[in-house]
Amino acid sequence: MSVKERKERERAARERLIVKTARELAEQQGWDAVTTRRLAESIEYSQPVLYSHFRGKREIIGAVALQGASELAVTLRAATAAADGPRERVAALARCYLDFAERNPAVYDALFQLDGGLAYAREDTPEPLKDAFAALLESLGEVAGDGVSPGLFTETFWAALHGLATLTRSGRLPPQDTERRVQLLVDRLAVL
Repeated sequence: MSVKERKERERAARERLIVKTARELAEQQGWDAVTTRRLAESIEYSQPVLYSHFRGKREIIGAVALQGASELAVTLRAATAAADGPRERVAALARCYLDFAERNPAVYDALFQLDGGLAYAREDTPEPLKDAFAALLESLGEVAGDGVSPGLFTETFWAALHGLATLTRSGRLPPQDTERRVQLLVDRLAVL
């Protein structure tokens, strides 16, 4: 292995460590606790080293969001692959999405609430974000109904899921009714 390859490998490892540490800190204490100073102390590198990887917290949030989008896509596909039939796939997708949001609040915030400097719904949208949307579209597109754009239907269903996730997490919707909300959403929107 050349010196250049070794340095590239070490750089990639440091970057993964920064993202992992930021994510852990955000999940434990919230995004306000994630500062470049605390990250530098936690990973035992200087702030200039941290800045050689990311220009600041915004880019770190973006990196966590991209990692989370990849995880969400994998999780959604696994949940829907195990379901039998279109309606069951949509219900499994909804449950999985809401569970992901509940289990990973800091990642969910990085994806959908905070400014990570990422482009959404544009040509230059990063691939992990496109793939997460594609994972939604794969199951939702088949239940959009005649004459309804599968993409538009997916956006609308996703918006409903996001609302349920956000309102439940903030205590504005009681969590014990989540399954009833999922069933209502699937029954009313998924056309078969």
